[in-house]
Amino acid sequence: MTRWKITLEYDGAGFVGWQRQENGLSVQQVLEEAVERFAQERVTLSGAGRTDSGVHALAQVAHFDLAKDTDASTVRDALNHHCKPHPVAVLEAEPEADDFHARFSATSRHYLYRILNRRAPPVLERGRVWHVPVALDAAAMHEAAGVLVGHHDFSSFRAAECQADSPVKTLDALAVSRAGDEVRLTASARSFLHNQVRILAGTLKLVGEGKWSDLDVRRALEARERAAAGPTAPAAGLYLTRVEY
Repeated sequence: MTRWKITLEYDGAGFVGWQRQENGLSVQQVLEEAVERFAQERVTLSGAGRTDSGVHALAQVAHFDLAKDTDASTVRDALNHHCKPHPVAVLEAEPEADDFHARFSATSRHYLYRILNRRAPPVLERGRVWHVPVALDAAAMHEAAGVLVGHHDFSSFRAAECQADSPVKTLDALAVSRAGDEVRLTASARSFLHNQVRILAGTLKLVGEGKWSDLDVRRALEARERAAAGPTAPAAGLYLTRVEY
């Protein structure tokens, strides 16, 4: 029995999310069915991040155990073959120690949130960015983001249905920058609350529009209630970019 670690990318637009659900197709289901067609074994994949419906991944990590005797390139290529026509690609497969766990062994997760900040709507990037036609001050957003970095109670920045035992998290980094018409928010932490990055993005957008100041962001954080923070940004702009171990 070999424990396989796979790194993959996917377009989340057509999925109900990473995790198997009864109301539609998930990324986990696509991969588990691909493994079964390849190896004639039923497996359960564990992912590093339970991305929501519409959220994308550039380097999601998952693991599964396989009895079949095979090699890394065969695992990668076979899964890519059997994942077709779904927008899921295995970038790398590698054997791991039996105690490796894609979720619990992770030491850091990194997310990117993309905002297309121009008057014209997206065409080629439709479903992959949040279109905000009103001009945003990325420098002000970046300054306000600094208020949120560190060890805090993030009750104001988690979904009502969040199942985390505690709202207290350490946000290692949160930065906002501009590249042409795109405003990019990057966030890093060991783990995140449900919808945390999307609520951070929605809150900082208010700063970018000039409706909020960094003081308003601090007040929202200290309020420790969801209604105090900004809106939840759309899933389309969010990407899981890297997981570290």
